[in-house]
Amino acid sequence: MLFQYYSELFVIEYDIDCSLGANGAYMADEEYSYDLRITKDRIAVLIGSKGETKNELEKETECKINVDSKEGDVTISGKDAIKLFALREVIKAISRGFNPDIARQLLKQDYVLEVISLNDYSKEKSHQLRLKGRVIGADGKSRNTLELLTECSISVYGKTISIIGSVENIGNCKRAVETLLSGSPHANVYKWLERQRKLSKQKFMDDAGF
Repeated sequence: MLFQYYSELFVIEYDIDCSLGANGAYMADEEYSYDLRITKDRIAVLIGSKGETKNELEKETECKINVDSKEGDVTISGKDAIKLFALREVIKAISRGFNPDIARQLLKQDYVLEVISLNDYSKEKSHQLRLKGRVIGADGKSRNTLELLTECSISVYGKTISIIGSVENIGNCKRAVETLLSGSPHANVYKWLERQRKLSKQKFMDDAGF
């Protein structure tokens, strides 16, 4: 029996092979799958040299990755829904410009991906370039500072700015990026992040009883 559930982001297919157990009850062997599309220039990154990246991801998640190199369509499938979801996030991150080694952090339970669309701030290409420049900074200084203060990773790619980080830290990083995109001075954003970092450390000390 084949059931499909559709949402705006993805398709989950349940391929259920039902068979009778010893007690006469039906036993199901479920397989889940996601359909994704990635930009063509990131296909080679997902596959890796001689298929190394793709093979490693399949091994780590116990899932299968099928890539249509011409169209950029990717189908992933597996029997562990949690691992499959994590793999989907890794592939989304690679498609958004992240190095596979950084994207692999999403296989950890407490790491998440956030994607900010520049279309939410401007539709004009020239303005979007200026917005990306605010986040990157001269010689990457702004992005490096944001990553240092939040312990997150930031990718500026296409019409998006994406962030990978722990659940604990990613909220501050996202807010900082959004504040920069809204026009706040870099110095104000950095000071706010430094305050948040101190508060976080103090909370850790208090919780630990120091």
